[in-house]
Amino acid sequence: MDIEGSRVLVAGATGVLGGAITAELVTRGARPVLAGRDPVRLAAAARREGAHAVSFDAYDPSSCARAVQDAATALGGLDAVVTAFGAVAFGEAGEVGDEVAEYLMAVDYLAPAAFFRAALGIMEPGSMLAAVTGVVAEHPQPGMADYSASKAALSAWLGAVRREARGSGIGVLDVRPGHLDTGFAGRAVAGAAPALPAGADMQKLVSAVVDALSSGAELVRTAPDGTPVIERRAR
Repeated sequence: MDIEGSRVLVAGATGVLGGAITAELVTRGARPVLAGRDPVRLAAAARREGAHAVSFDAYDPSSCARAVQDAATALGGLDAVVTAFGAVAFGEAGEVGDEVAEYLMAVDYLAPAAFFRAALGIMEPGSMLAAVTGVVAEHPQPGMADYSASKAALSAWLGAVRREARGSGIGVLDVRPGHLDTGFAGRAVAGAAPALPAGADMQKLVSAVVDALSSGAELVRTAPDGTPVIERRAR
């Protein structure tokens, strides 16, 4: 996918990571549409980037699908959809309530899937779908069982869709970074974050994500030293 002039919907663009991805895309000449929940932050981000904006509620899958349609209408199509939003909770499995577990699954798995499901119906060959899942999708962590499960569910879904979409020429990118200092852990819907290591370099990760979109790679992960690694084929 040629980033210059590409039409990219970034869901979660009002967040720290989503905002950084949006800024990198703009720097490289992309034409983004920003999607978010908070109308004030969304309007400010859209003004800053000189971009269209669409709203969605991650707990309402139909609003995610509408955001895709609205973005495609605004730009005359979409070349990529990137999801960079989510929710986290901490606590041992027996302590995290069913309502919290359901919420995490809805926001971290079902909402991104709703974005991508809508996009698959309108995207053309050479397009890309990309989601930030995280290292917990591959290595579930104690004290984060339900969060790990929600991200693993999305990663598994992406893996199956990747195989389905290859015949249509649509790529699927799974982004699995380690810890980043975005403040995400401090906004947990339940529990408190344990002591966390220093975050990896977010700008390096963002650059790797956009490079991966450009090259049609399938996986971005973080090496033990914190360096982002792009893999052409996901494992």
